[in-house]
Amino acid sequence: MNAAQADQMRKGAGFIAALDQSGGSTPKALKLYGVMEDAYGSEDEMFDMIHAMRARIIKSPAFTGEKVVGAILFEQTMDREIDGIPTATYLWEKRGVVPFLKIDKGLEAEEGGVQLMKPIPGLDDLLSKAVKAGIFGTKERSVISAANPEGIARVVAQQFALGKQVLSHGLVPIIEPEVTISIADKAEAEEILLAEILKALDEIPAETPVMLKLSLPTKPNHYKPLVDHPKVMKVVALSGGYSRDEANAMLAQNTGMIASFSRALTEGLTAQQDDGAFDVVLEKTVGEIHAASVAG
Repeated sequence: MNAAQADQMRKGAGFIAALDQSGGSTPKALKLYGVMEDAYGSEDEMFDMIHAMRARIIKSPAFTGEKVVGAILFEQTMDREIDGIPTATYLWEKRGVVPFLKIDKGLEAEEGGVQLMKPIPGLDDLLSKAVKAGIFGTKERSVISAANPEGIARVVAQQFALGKQVLSHGLVPIIEPEVTISIADKAEAEEILLAEILKALDEIPAETPVMLKLSLPTKPNHYKPLVDHPKVMKVVALSGGYSRDEANAMLAQNTGMIASFSRALTEGLTAQQDDGAFDVVLEKTVGEIHAASVAG
């Protein structure tokens, strides 16, 4: 584990940018950025365009470790370069931003009110590649759509089993059991989830802390026991479909949680903006998300 990066994640006053849209979500992300599907003729061209968008964000004067302490990358982004420098290296050495890698390969069909992660073929090889690329940690997402104790227990068990595999490579896992924000029993699901995570943390060695990425809770500071837990390096919040203003307002009520927003980060940015206009919008966005992240 990179000691300087670990120190930044523990103490840094800022948020984690989620720049990890994968194949299925890329067309939507590009459309929101003002790039329609008829602008590219192949999957390769689509990924070239999303990389150009991410590189533009990363190179913006607003995107530095002063307010953006970390960034989550898609595997193809890790494999690519910015100005001739591998992306993870560029993030840390040029911007002071800690690089993470999204490793999940999507979700299984819903069963028992939850969606487990699909199998991840070749995971050990991917984790070894990530270490060589200078990646600090990983992110892996499951979804909870009902307050079903058995289902939530399965999600947490799978997440922590995978987390232990990540830890064995010297990487820090961001464990992400997302609770769908629109369900009627969201608060009940969050109660069950907190209890299951606290039990799972008992099995994690004290010298190998994990991170957690959780939906903004219905009850402010619901996850404070995790924020204060000695085996948790950081608790970060996903926007989960809330607008940026809503997400920022909710986040500011949760002491010690920081943001890890994706769509809410890129909201208002378009390919048609010149660099000056683009940087102004991103600077305002970064400032607002940063303020919400440190407010607690």
